[in-house]
Amino acid sequence: MRTVIKTAVARRYAQALFELLDQSNIEATRGTLNGLSQAMQDSVSLRHVIASPAFSLEDKIAVLTELGGRLRCPPVGKAFLAQLVRKNRAAFLPEIAEAFAKLVDQLKGTQPVTVFSAAALSAAEQQQMKKRLSDTLKRDVDITFQTDASYLAGVRIQIGSAVVDSTVRGRLKDIESLLTHE
Repeated sequence: MRTVIKTAVARRYAQALFELLDQSNIEATRGTLNGLSQAMQDSVSLRHVIASPAFSLEDKIAVLTELGGRLRCPPVGKAFLAQLVRKNRAAFLPEIAEAFAKLVDQLKGTQPVTVFSAAALSAAEQQQMKKRLSDTLKRDVDITFQTDASYLAGVRIQIGSAVVDSTVRGRLKDIESLLTHE
């Protein structure tokens, strides 16, 4: 229940920011939000500063706007970050970044896709994968390629919440599930 509320709040904030920006600042803001989201996930110290009542609102705003400045955040984005701190919503940055990215993708008409494979795909294989997915989805795709040796072989494709798993590990799990449920 709490996750649903957090996601809904994040979507509203992302939509508000999206509507405030002009076209020229959308990608810079997307980059800033993604960078801040990653920083929040990676840095215990940053999460502590944002969550702790020991730090004043001004200190929290200064930290986020400084990080935003380093990530080339436009002025509207900096004002937005300050508002997040004032409304005690700065901890929602990862969810806001995700919701904002979806809005940008909708505007651009692209579909974000993540392709996982056991070994790195060659440039030709990546290009072929991009073309096939673009043809199948009938829209441009923005593919992120990741490797994970635990897949053994094959690929796992994630498109939004849909997953197509043709990895050896995935098939072994399917077989295991079949055998244990009979």
